[in-house]
Amino acid sequence: MVIADQIAQPSPTREIAEWVASGTPPPPVALTWARHAILDWLGVTIAGAREPLAAMLREELAGGGPCTLLGCGARANAHHAALINGAAGHALDYDDVSREMYGHPTAPVAPALLALAEVTGATGAAVLEALAVGIEVESAIGEMTRGGHYNLGFHATGTIGAFGAAAGCARLLRLDSDATARALGLAASMAAGLKVNFGTMAKPFHAGTAAANGLLAARLAARGFTASPDAIEAPQGFLATQGPDSVIEPVRPDAQAPWWVERTLFKYHAACYSTHATIEAVNHLRRTHGIGLDDMAAITLTVHPRHLKVCNIPEPETGLQMKFSLRQLAVAALDGLDTGALETFSAANACDARYAAARQRVTVETDPGRDRMTARVAIALTDGRRVEAEADVGQPAADLNAQWDRLAAKFASVAAPVIGEVRAAEAITLVAGLDGAVGVAPLMRTAR
Repeated sequence: MVIADQIAQPSPTREIAEWVASGTPPPPVALTWARHAILDWLGVTIAGAREPLAAMLREELAGGGPCTLLGCGARANAHHAALINGAAGHALDYDDVSREMYGHPTAPVAPALLALAEVTGATGAAVLEALAVGIEVESAIGEMTRGGHYNLGFHATGTIGAFGAAAGCARLLRLDSDATARALGLAASMAAGLKVNFGTMAKPFHAGTAAANGLLAARLAARGFTASPDAIEAPQGFLATQGPDSVIEPVRPDAQAPWWVERTLFKYHAACYSTHATIEAVNHLRRTHGIGLDDMAAITLTVHPRHLKVCNIPEPETGLQMKFSLRQLAVAALDGLDTGALETFSAANACDARYAAARQRVTVETDPGRDRMTARVAIALTDGRRVEAEADVGQPAADLNAQWDRLAAKFASVAAPVIGEVRAAEAITLVAGLDGAVGVAPLMRTAR
C-alpha cells in the first residue's frame, strides 16, 4: 500500500533545472528561430537606445565596464548592461511575442546572455542555444499559469521573463541541476512587473530588470548562493502566490516536440501585439475596398475581453500611449498611416484633432469565445455600405527564408538611422553567421 504523503509530487523547479543542466541540444530549426529572434531584438534595441528612458538609465547606471550598451558608445558592467539593453529592447514595444509566455520572450533573455557572453567569451552557438533554452523555460512556466497570472495584473515579460533569463544564463554557465534550481529560486523572489504601468517607461523597465535579475540569479547560484529548490511550485512559491488558476505540468513530456521558440511571433507594427489583428483587418479593408478615414461613419472592433486591460487607452496623449490604444490605431490605420514606422507613434499623431474626433466613432466590443490573437472589424461607410474583415495574428511563420528577409528589412529600417547603413548590413551578416562565431565581440562592436 502506498501512503498518500509518500506519493511523489510534481516538481517543475527540479524538472526544469535537470533539463537545463542536461545539455539537451536544440534542434537546428530551433536554432534558426533563435537567430531570427536575436536579429529582431538587436534591431529594436539599437533603435530603442535613442528613447529618453534608455538615456536616463545610462545616465544613472553606465560607468564603464566590459559590456556593450547597444546603439551608443557607452559601456557598463554585466548587470547594468543587461538592464539597460533589456529596457531599450522593449522601449518601442516592437519586439517579439510569445502567446504561451503571455509576453515578450527575447527581451528579458537576450540582453542577459549577450552581457554574460561578453564577460565569459562564450561562442555564438552557445548564445543561440541558451536563448532557445531560456525561451523554452519561460514558455513552459507561462503555460502553467493558464493566463491567470497575466489577468491578475502581472506583466509576464518582467515576471516569467526572469526565469527565462536565469535558465538561459544557467545553460551558458553550464551550471549543474542543483545550482540551476537555486538560480530559479532566486529568480522567483525577484520576478516583478505590473500591467498598471503599461503605456509608461516602467513597462520596458520590466524587461530590463528581468534580464538583470535572471543574470544575477545565475551568477550568484554559480557561487553557491542558496534559494528554495521548489520555488516555482511550493505552497508559498511563485505559482501559488501569482498564478490563481495555475496547473503544474511536466516539462517537455514529448522530447521530440518542437521547441517553443519555433512559435515566436514577430512584430511588423510598432505597437502592442494585441492591436495587431485589428490593424491587419483594417488594412485589409482599406486596400480591398479603396477606402480611407474620410469614408468612415463608424467602426466596431470585436476582440477578446483581455484587450480591455491591455490596449484600451481611450484618449492617448503620447506616442507611447498610442501603442496601447485600439481606437487610435484603428483610425490611424484606416487613414493609411504606416504603423511599422517608428515616427508614426508621436504625441502629434496621438493628439491630432482629426483622429481624436474619429476615435469617438469607434466602438470596442468583446467576445470571450474569441481567440485572443484575432479581431473582427466592421466599418460603416458614409455611403451606407458596411464592410467587415477578420484577422488572426497568432500563427508563426511557415517560410523561414521569407521571415528572415522580412526581419532583415525591419532591422535595416530601425537600426540604420542609428548606426548607419554599412554597419547595419554588417550586423545582419554577423547574426546570420552567429552559430559559427567564436564570440560575440564583433557583433557587439558593430551594434554600438
